[in-house]
Amino acid sequence: MEDLPKLLRTLREDLRTVVERDPSVHTKLEALLHPALPAVWTHRLAHRLHRRGWRVLARLAMTMARAVTGVEIHPGAVLGRRVFVDHGASVVIGETAVVGDDVTIYPQVTLGAVGWRRDNLRTEGERRHPKIGAGVLLGTNATVLGPVEIGEGAVIGAQALVVDDVPAFARVLAPVAGPHRRGRAAERRGEPGQPHAVELLRHNASAGSW
Repeated sequence: MEDLPKLLRTLREDLRTVVERDPSVHTKLEALLHPALPAVWTHRLAHRLHRRGWRVLARLAMTMARAVTGVEIHPGAVLGRRVFVDHGASVVIGETAVVGDDVTIYPQVTLGAVGWRRDNLRTEGERRHPKIGAGVLLGTNATVLGPVEIGEGAVIGAQALVVDDVPAFARVLAPVAGPHRRGRAAERRGEPGQPHAVELLRHNASAGSW
């Protein structure tokens, strides 16, 4: 209870952040109904329970928040101030992730590990998840895996897959789809045409299946 005033200040700051960064929200009353805010607030409480050894209760809080918001933030993860989760759908943040101040997270972002086969070989207490610097923007369906570091102010674009460190203020962008100029006539001439629909589906599914 000794840090209750600090916690309340942080929760109020989270509320103001929603108003400031979501153009569709105009008042704090509207911000209270933001779909991802309950996940962030619940994590603030669950993280404190986790640090004090109340791991089961902390996980219960995480599970309830996930059921309501679609956002899964492990109680062990560290969130900085003014972290904004926009919409929140299918956001996953792993146990040892560290998220700095003023980070913006769009839907379907994963801050994950590389898998139990490798992580089980790490020494106890070693970080398995990313460390995100202050002011980073994580675009829709961006996936950052392993104990990598994303420098402050970096932009990780939509659909990007990151498995290595990213320097401060860098931009990591996935290829942007464009119109295919070759059609049926090109296919009749034996030239490459548009990819088959199944191949496109397989590519897109694999890009977001981590």
